[in-house]
Amino acid sequence: MRLLVVGANGLLGSNVVRAGQQRGWTVCGTYHSTRPAFDIPLTQFDLREHDLFEAVLTEHDPDVVVNCAAMTNVDGCERISEQAYELNGDAPGELAAQCDGNGVSFVHISTDYIFDGTERKPYTESAEPNPIQVYGKSKLAGEQAVAEKLTDPLVARLSFVWGIHRGTGDLTGFPAWVCRQLRSGDAVPLFTDQWVTPTRAGQAAETLLDLIEQDATGCFHVACSACISPYEFGELIAESVNADQDLLSEGSMEDVNRDATRPAYSCLDVEHVESTLGRSQPTVREDVEAVREAFR
Repeated sequence: MRLLVVGANGLLGSNVVRAGQQRGWTVCGTYHSTRPAFDIPLTQFDLREHDLFEAVLTEHDPDVVVNCAAMTNVDGCERISEQAYELNGDAPGELAAQCDGNGVSFVHISTDYIFDGTERKPYTESAEPNPIQVYGKSKLAGEQAVAEKLTDPLVARLSFVWGIHRGTGDLTGFPAWVCRQLRSGDAVPLFTDQWVTPTRAGQAAETLLDLIEQDATGCFHVACSACISPYEFGELIAESVNADQDLLSEGSMEDVNRDATRPAYSCLDVEHVESTLGRSQPTVREDVEAVREAFR
């Protein structure tokens, strides 16, 4: 299998690269500005220059492309909405079209933020999207653009992504911030009125490649199996590093003034991916245990 990872220097992209290498696949990638520390063929590529992507396909001749590149700064998307729609909305459709024209399979990564958070049970793949900020709206536009170009693409929606960046070895995302706060002895205010299904990047990468190996198509929610608050997640992290849980304090989303509104509830139902692959998605505790050394 020849795998091309668009956005190989991101958290998810770096894990997809590593997962592909571990399976013995031929892996190559693109990066935007910083060249990742992988011993694979790499091409610098800007999503805004998506008309040049066909040259990338010609250079690397992949069987499948996994598009991990996106503008993921939620507040930044609110401030620079035109760029958000260009990178998250327009570019995926153009990449998908060029893959289709060259007989290359295409995998697109989306987000739980396409939902408005008014539900109180995990969202299934068939739930009606209703994003409430530019990031979610632009990512939904990307899903729709891909669907317009391909008859039956593979789309994976992730939630609250965290994990080890496989180019640097660093713990990245929410747990990294919590660990830093705990180690410095500072208070850690965490929301009790937000609910998510955290996605560990390494586990998501393995799941994506499992789906590719099964020639799966359609939309899949890829996350852990537990719907929890950031405060509950913080408790698990504090326990994993033997830190004083008294440093954790209960907070509210209303306590923080941010450019973009976040959904209060964006938990994803993972039954579809579980039934397709014939295995359970991990709990948050299992995900933390899987990379316990990184917390230390």
